[in-house]
Amino acid sequence: MTPSMDKPVISAVPADKARSWLLIPGTKSEIFTAAAESDADTIILDLEDAVAPAAKSSARAAVVAWLRGGGSAWVRINDFTTPFWAEDLAALRGIPGLEGVMLAKTESGGQIEATANRMHLDNRIVALIESAVGLEAAPEIARTEGTFRLAFGSGDFRRDTGMSDDPLAMVYPRARLVVSSRAAHLPGPIDGPTLSDDESILSLESKTTTAIGMTGKLCMHAGQAATVNRELAPSPAELDWARDVIAQFGEDGSNVRDGSDLPRLSRAKKIMAAAVVFAIGTEPANCL
Repeated sequence: MTPSMDKPVISAVPADKARSWLLIPGTKSEIFTAAAESDADTIILDLEDAVAPAAKSSARAAVVAWLRGGGSAWVRINDFTTPFWAEDLAALRGIPGLEGVMLAKTESGGQIEATANRMHLDNRIVALIESAVGLEAAPEIARTEGTFRLAFGSGDFRRDTGMSDDPLAMVYPRARLVVSSRAAHLPGPIDGPTLSDDESILSLESKTTTAIGMTGKLCMHAGQAATVNRELAPSPAELDWARDVIAQFGEDGSNVRDGSDLPRLSRAKKIMAAAVVFAIGTEPANCL
């Protein structure tokens, strides 16, 4: 359906909790609405890597038109060092339906500040870390007012550093983004995409994402969203464990025996809170 100004397509999952972040080329306006109605928690209309320089202007106009027409999305804008950055911001400023921007190739807190000042955004910038310089500046970027979440541009990062895509090689950059996010009181960072169409590979890489402490993942097409959402949400076993812990210690901790029980109760309550956000596990998995 065509979105209307009265009823924009908005995800039920808030962006600070969003698992699947679906990138849609700004040149493909014919699929914007379908993407917004897909399984993805959040969509990002891409004006950067997915758009050739000669097509930037027309893609930008298509994105603005869709947002003005009632659509709702994040937009990946071009990096600070390009002339397209200022052009993107000028076109998007004050547009209804713009949920926030993802700043490509972020390398300093100053770039976040400059973007926020031009956009008048209230802490709605996802900083995409795609280089060694960006990773070294991650703590500063995370603490900069305007930063909403960090994201990992894993492909460009590997090209910049020469590192392989082996999960072991990627542990350090991912962990650094997780620690920087936590220290700055941000939501967990968003992992890079899986390029393979093999669902088993996507599932395995999504498990790695959550194991390292990241809480979102970029998706290259809508078909990946369901798998990412499943793997980045509490499993049935985790929900059963959380229910048992809360039943044992009490929601208010009234039955906690000593300090060693508190971390378990805290984790159990986080799992149950996530289940509510993602609308999963409303009934015990083992009920008869």
